[in-house]
Amino acid sequence: MDRGEFREHRFRAADGLELYARSYGPEARGCAKPIVCLPGLTRNSRDFHAIACFLASPAGGSRSVIALDYRGRGNSARDHDKTRYTIAIEASDVIAACGHLQIDRAIFIGTSRGGLILHHLIGIAPALIDGVILNDIGPVVEIEGLLKIRDYLQAAKGPESWAAAPRYLRAVHGGDFPALNEQDWQEMARAIYRDEGGAPVADFDPAIAAPLQALKGNTPLPDLWPQFDAFAGLPMMVIRGQHSRLLSQSTVEEMARRHPELVALTARGQGHAPLLHLDGPREAIAAFVQQ
Repeated sequence: MDRGEFREHRFRAADGLELYARSYGPEARGCAKPIVCLPGLTRNSRDFHAIACFLASPAGGSRSVIALDYRGRGNSARDHDKTRYTIAIEASDVIAACGHLQIDRAIFIGTSRGGLILHHLIGIAPALIDGVILNDIGPVVEIEGLLKIRDYLQAAKGPESWAAAPRYLRAVHGGDFPALNEQDWQEMARAIYRDEGGAPVADFDPAIAAPLQALKGNTPLPDLWPQFDAFAGLPMMVIRGQHSRLLSQSTVEEMARRHPELVALTARGQGHAPLLHLDGPREAIAAFVQQ
């Protein structure tokens, strides 16, 4: 990965923890409608590298794109207080990032947990949001999908070597992602893992996944319809993986009923959560952000 394609930023959260972000394309300061990318539960800014490079290129509209590492993930510091790995605090970290980069208003792409953070952010900083792209997440989260994530995070020892990492990920997730090729699996491995002594290691604080351990098939989950309704009047897009277990088609249909201008896309051959730089999502996102 060529660091010349992006700039690195380190800044402080409201509680003083050091956080990390990377930016692509023009400087966000003074740029009309920069794009801010929010990753999933245990993921990081590297997930967005390919789509950010595309959107920052002339073919993608020469946009300003920012991708964040939440606390405890990627290049952001691990929090000694594990109780602070919450959506509310991570939403405040998003606000801190926007303040540091002098972003007054942005289009947000939220993958999985990133989309849940946006459902919180609309309540505490609505003026910051100029448009929303929800990647395989909505106001109703299916317990089946959460249990699958729980089981993967609990059972996975991870690959023993970088050479084995793409094969390992394909063995675990390949059934839900028939659209991915060998290069896609290699790029996913580089996004998920960091290098420690020449070996791949999951790049997040294990405490982040701990709350999932208590989940059971009958665990009641709150819905976020009131928060979703607060997006009324904002441009909105939802991308659902064809094989997603976390976001149901019926939820997407209800989202469209409540938000008549919603742009809904199915990412063919993908599960949770779709890679956004593949054909289909890539073009749809570029068209959406140009509106």
